[in-house]
Amino acid sequence: MNNNVLVISEKETFIVKAIEKNLRDVGINASFADTNVSIINERARNVNIFVLYMDESIKDAMKVLVYLRDTTAGKDKMLLLIGSEEEYKLVTRVIPKEELTAWFQRPFDMHSFVNEIRALTDLDAQEERKKSILIVDDDATFLRMVHSWLRDQYRVSIVASGMQALTWLAKNEADLILLDYEMPVNSGPHVLEMLRSETETNKIPVMFLTGKSDRESIRNVLALKPERYLLKSIGKDALMNELEQFFQSYVPQA
Repeated sequence: MNNNVLVISEKETFIVKAIEKNLRDVGINASFADTNVSIINERARNVNIFVLYMDESIKDAMKVLVYLRDTTAGKDKMLLLIGSEEEYKLVTRVIPKEELTAWFQRPFDMHSFVNEIRALTDLDAQEERKKSILIVDDDATFLRMVHSWLRDQYRVSIVASGMQALTWLAKNEADLILLDYEMPVNSGPHVLEMLRSETETNKIPVMFLTGKSDRESIRNVLALKPERYLLKSIGKDALMNELEQFFQSYVPQA
């Protein structure tokens, strides 16, 4: 990962400029974008840390909050907030608290803030060494739950359909795909078939997630020869154990 930071605020005020300068002084690539989704999207291509400097205008920037929520949720991107307690409460009505990396209450200590960013960019190098897991499931609640279980030990990305998975894989690499067997439009077996038909994805190991445990359903799953199958009723500890055993024993195809 890079150490690019995008500072977002309604205006590039004196304090926002000071944030950018202090980050640049320690070797972090900091740039600014106002609260315009199109501009943020254009400048966010190589950004892995967003800093949202909030003021009273944040109540009129709902589109920005939705964009940041969708851009950072379950992805290898981080979001830090700077603002008052009231502004924090407003933002977290849109962006879940668990998806935030940090919050600095204004007035804030610049030194502590810069050190936090430096620590996060150092962590990026560690993050790159983690195994990457892509979870494909149309159940948003299940996605969020499993993401919260795995994110400390793995780099976890989540998508809600087979087509989103293919789009994600066109730009990113995965060490393992956890694929829902029963999905509308493009079922798990259909998605697996598409993955195996492409040179870029045909060697990525796939584990099926299934809610059915009867003998016939399991036989149908195993007939497709996934690496393993996991029941969606699996608990956190059991899932972590399955993944640990898999990565310890798996030998990538040449």
